[in-house]
Amino acid sequence: MNLRQTLDDLTRNGFSVCIVEEVQGPTQARCRKSRFISGHAHPGSPYVYGLVGIDHDLEFPEPMPVIGISRSARGYSMILVIETMKTYSLEDGLTEEALVTKLRTCQYHHLFVHTSLRQNSSGTCRWGEYGEGGLLWAECNSRNLEWIEGDPVPELLFKVKELYGLDDRVKFRNITVSSENRPQPLHLGTATQIGAIPTEGIPCLLKVLLPSNCTGLPALYVRDLLLNPPAYEIAITIQATCKLMNEINCSIPDFTCISSAKLVKLLELREANHIEFCRIKHVLDEVLHMYRNCELREILKLLMDPTWVATGLKVDFQTLVSECEWASSKIGGMISLDGESDQKISSCSFVPAEFFEDMESSWKGRIKMIHVEEAFAEVERAAGALSIAIEEEFIPITSRIKSMTAPLGGPRGEISYSREHEAVWFKGKRFAPTVWAGTPGEGQIKQLKPAVDSKGRKVGEEWFTTLKVEQALARYHEAGDKAKARVLELLRGLSAELQIKTNVLVFASTLLVIAKALFAHVSEGRRRKWVFPTLAEFCTSKVTPEDVEVSDGSNRLKIVGLSPYWFDVAQGSAVHNTVDMQSFFLLTGPNGGGKSSLLRSICAAAVLGICGLMVPAESALIPHFDSIMLHMKSYDSPADGKSSFQVEMSEMRSIITRATSKSLVLVDEICRGTETAKGTCIAGSIVETLDRIGCLGIISTHLHGIFSLPLNTKNTVHKAMGTTYVDGQTKPTWKLIDGICQESLAFETAKKEGIPETIIQRAEDLYMQHKKEAFCGMDGFKGNNLSALVVKGSDKAHPQLSRIGADTLHHEIESTKQTEALQQDVKKAVMTIFQKKLMELQKLKNPLEVPELHCVSVAAREQPPPSAMGASVVYVMFRPDNRIYVGETDDLEGRIRAHRSKDGMQNASFIYFVVPGKSMACQLETLLINQLPNQGFRLTNVADGRHRNFGSATLHAGNIVVL
Repeated sequence: MNLRQTLDDLTRNGFSVCIVEEVQGPTQARCRKSRFISGHAHPGSPYVYGLVGIDHDLEFPEPMPVIGISRSARGYSMILVIETMKTYSLEDGLTEEALVTKLRTCQYHHLFVHTSLRQNSSGTCRWGEYGEGGLLWAECNSRNLEWIEGDPVPELLFKVKELYGLDDRVKFRNITVSSENRPQPLHLGTATQIGAIPTEGIPCLLKVLLPSNCTGLPALYVRDLLLNPPAYEIAITIQATCKLMNEINCSIPDFTCISSAKLVKLLELREANHIEFCRIKHVLDEVLHMYRNCELREILKLLMDPTWVATGLKVDFQTLVSECEWASSKIGGMISLDGESDQKISSCSFVPAEFFEDMESSWKGRIKMIHVEEAFAEVERAAGALSIAIEEEFIPITSRIKSMTAPLGGPRGEISYSREHEAVWFKGKRFAPTVWAGTPGEGQIKQLKPAVDSKGRKVGEEWFTTLKVEQALARYHEAGDKAKARVLELLRGLSAELQIKTNVLVFASTLLVIAKALFAHVSEGRRRKWVFPTLAEFCTSKVTPEDVEVSDGSNRLKIVGLSPYWFDVAQGSAVHNTVDMQSFFLLTGPNGGGKSSLLRSICAAAVLGICGLMVPAESALIPHFDSIMLHMKSYDSPADGKSSFQVEMSEMRSIITRATSKSLVLVDEICRGTETAKGTCIAGSIVETLDRIGCLGIISTHLHGIFSLPLNTKNTVHKAMGTTYVDGQTKPTWKLIDGICQESLAFETAKKEGIPETIIQRAEDLYMQHKKEAFCGMDGFKGNNLSALVVKGSDKAHPQLSRIGADTLHHEIESTKQTEALQQDVKKAVMTIFQKKLMELQKLKNPLEVPELHCVSVAAREQPPPSAMGASVVYVMFRPDNRIYVGETDDLEGRIRAHRSKDGMQNASFIYFVVPGKSMACQLETLLINQLPNQGFRLTNVADGRHRNFGSATLHAGNIVVL
């Protein structure tokens, strides 16, 4: 453990480490142990030697790639090489901001910079001195980098082989997925301002897309999806998948998530242990479970293309199924799976149990007995011989000692386990007789000799053994070593067999990661009352899934009932706006009037829409933009020698050069960092340029002089965040309306934030004096009060936001057949109870007239579908001891998670049915609690039926919903 901690600390700080291990086994005294290079550890690629033989899982970080960047005719390029996976990908045509975003969000091992970046558009010799390239230069200049020249891809692969000490014959697979028709990756400013990249003070979009318990690989997938929006066909496929997930009523798998890099490395190095094979089999079985379930099969088919994009692997659907069946069968035929307990630890009444446990627990229970029967039988025989030797050699001595009574200082002795020396010896004091009289035990005492360690050194004054015991110990250890070697040989052989299926295993594991991410998103979206938008394509649509509504591509963004994504609509705290955009908006409004929140909300909704995800609105029509760019406030960059206005102009240059008629451009308070007159003219010129391009978007401003400029625009309309006049004061309403608002509420805002009254009074006097002397071009002095709705909230982020241990995998034991039979009996009993109740209430005579109640099963390692989110349900939990628990809840997923978090309940299964409302659920719960015990079922919560005030309430038949 100290070794692994040291390696983690070194690799976390960027070091690559060569590890030298000692050859295990006995050596003669004063001899140096042999050593060998057992492996290497790199950042993102941990040391795995010996993992095959240990009894716990290994925390495996995400791989850290080697990155190369260059410049081509299409723009910037990024080459990403992952040594662990032996893969590389090339992404071309990137903007400078998109490339910086990728560098900022990717933990990489090493950075190589191509000489094509030395010359920038300004023609200067120093890269990044002015203009384009400055942002990238600042990002790279803060990192350790190395220059390369020549053809970027072959040169970078050569450097990677040199860096990792790989043979020249090692091949890297190209997993590049064409970026044609894909939107531009998000710019750094856009990603940070909507919280796709967590940023202090910005509401985090990632934290509201998924439940708080969905972390790790699924969260990383969603983050990468937002930062790199997919092509239109993939986006509508993701949306169709989410819609199907939203509609199913069957239970869903747990979706075991395994890092692809971990899977590849462990199989390649033959270091996958039985724990990892069990997890791989879970992955394969969950894919097959989806295939065999008619509702989940369509979801599985739709997930094929998003998985292809994520992995670069193109796998046929039937090939995936058949290969999963083969690999699952292969693992199931070799590995001793959860619940199989045909391999008992050796035992003997007079040998300490810890000895056999320590000696055998590291290799028993890994491989099915049929493959190791001979080796295990020899261990059993050797353990028996050891037990006989100890009984014959030590028991007479201990019996003699027990029969001798003496005051303090008398003889002491016992059979004891020396864990350090892996031996069972006799440990005692003063047990030798002063006079040898041939009494029982004396002969055995004479046979004792001091115990020694593997180097022949005496262990201590109290430890003794005999030649017969030592021979039996040696035989037992030899048999145990052979059995362990056989187990490891079979595990490594299984790794070799599965390595040829690595691509399918990577594909299947990634597919489950995506499935888990999308199911979690749909569940959270339902809870927040979000909706699926209509996706619009700017050009003629190709073949699309039937479940997705597709617009004919009109250049229009319409969002009805848009709410800030960081507010929870389900809790009633959101304020809604309707945005119907068919042109460019020039937006004005007071301080605190909601301009920034509106822009951030529109941007987030648009990004979610083009990714195929749910949006915070009542309905939405979102075009599949080729780029979405959001510019908020700018800060200065002293390290680059740039003022805040310089930084803003650099970002605006990038937006203008990359915007097309299919783009969405959102700019908040343009040109705030320079003097008013010239800033107003620059802002006006930028508005004209974007109007001429024909993109959709919004520019918000406090530069009211822009309305006096002779702007040449055709597609720009004026919008405002309204105000209202209440009790002699102007207040913001936070509603988007038509027109111009020149009320800034600057004095009110300053007063609200604690500026002294004297300063505000003086400012008002200066304002009135200046207003009298106003001249053409000064902004802020044309009054025009507009109205809107007050937003109760702020721009601050909402506070709400695997290791699978070996012990969990070893103790998930249950009797599946008994549980299934009990479930069927309980289902029948529930149906009978409700049939009788309904017949009684409705005064029916024929049971066939009563509609059947539909129960949904949630088996071990499964979850309820998203359709159960927020619904009132009555459920029955089946415990491993064949007792049941009846309950009701509005949060079934959370209740199941709480039950399974208790000791021994990890594999509990459930059935449930949906009822209309909490009150009805409570009544039905009490009915079952009171009547199921009468039919012979053992309940753990019988007392609950006697303590419910509503238990005797009238049950109305008209309130029961039958599915």
